[in-house]
Amino acid sequence: MSEQKSKEKKPSYTEFTLDMFSRSSGKNHAEIKQFNQWREDVISADKYTFETPHLTPQTPEIVVRRIHGDEHRLFNFSSYNYLGYANHPEVINAAKDALDKFGLGATGSPLLNGTFDIHKQLEHALTEFFGQEGYGISLFSSGYGANIGVVSSYIHKGDYVVLDHSSHASLIDGAVMSQGTLKLFRHNDAEFLERILKRIAKDNRRILVCVEGVYSTDGDYGNLKDIVTVTKKYGASILVDEAHSLLVAGASGQGAVEKFDVLGDVDLLIGTFSKSFGGVGGCLYAKQELINYMNYYARSRMFSCALDPAVTGGILKALELATGPDGYAKRKRIVENADHLRSLLINKVDIGTSQSWVIPIIFGDERKSIPLADYLMRKGYDFSIMMFPAVKKNKSIIRAFVTSEHTKEQLEGCAEALIDASKEYDFAL
Repeated sequence: MSEQKSKEKKPSYTEFTLDMFSRSSGKNHAEIKQFNQWREDVISADKYTFETPHLTPQTPEIVVRRIHGDEHRLFNFSSYNYLGYANHPEVINAAKDALDKFGLGATGSPLLNGTFDIHKQLEHALTEFFGQEGYGISLFSSGYGANIGVVSSYIHKGDYVVLDHSSHASLIDGAVMSQGTLKLFRHNDAEFLERILKRIAKDNRRILVCVEGVYSTDGDYGNLKDIVTVTKKYGASILVDEAHSLLVAGASGQGAVEKFDVLGDVDLLIGTFSKSFGGVGGCLYAKQELINYMNYYARSRMFSCALDPAVTGGILKALELATGPDGYAKRKRIVENADHLRSLLINKVDIGTSQSWVIPIIFGDERKSIPLADYLMRKGYDFSIMMFPAVKKNKSIIRAFVTSEHTKEQLEGCAEALIDASKEYDFAL
């Protein structure tokens, strides 16, 4: 009997969640030892799918090498390369040209010796792209760095940061670093936000409301129209993080702020270059006087090396393409592709409130995450899987990132693989 029970016992790697290893007290570093034991268990069971080396660019079909050396050709639904610019030949050539002209790295902070002429070209091009008089751009070496630097330098002790409950970790970290008081409101709920603002609005107390254009976990749009209206009613400032919507949402690609016609009301707009631009880095778009201030006081900018010249050259070319006929066609296609995949999944699995090119499939129990990721990879598909504490307890998700470059056949195969997995792991509707 005991032998039978032993056979039925689940492997130890399914009994833990990542938050269990995040902290401990004392000198023995118990959490580090426990985490490494868990990692070894996953590797020994040949279920390890984390940090898998890619052997090809982030195209819709990729080749990866798993930790034991076996290579897999996969359909790629885990990449932010929304418009295909990460591997576009004109973008690559522009990056090569900048590499030849300026060298590999900036080798310094943008405030000191790290600013190149190509950085100024990108600042000008992005400012022209948004097109508002008296505004400017501040460049950061990552989107994460842009959020923590902007929030922590704009808000001071005694001020307030009010975040949507689904806000990205970088906004939360920026709020904590600011030493302001952090408040959370229910996701996309403008009435809930108003109750908070009504309570905290005081003379000489700065309030910054932070929301996103498209939420990277839920895949829905921020309720920008209502939230901007409420924010302005109480004299607060508003930051919109357009990481997953810049170049994709809106008729000209200016993001969700364009789609919902609130660009002129937004105080701080954060862009990220690692998604639709296909590179790395981030930026702040705001009034020029605020840009001047941030350039000196955003610590993540001042104490980080500037964007490398080759990536900057590639980003410039991606922006040029995205603002022309190529970008228009790709924006149309990505929306059609996302709608098609949703139509194949709806009523088969729980896709939450997704309205965008980010489609979450809710499978629930985080203990399924490791075997589920392995199952899908062996079926020939690569997805982004999020588990607690990145999402709520028992609300773990598979994220499918749709791009303009996916074919209808790839989307249909993706849906079939997800529906098969839902039956195998008991999360079918």
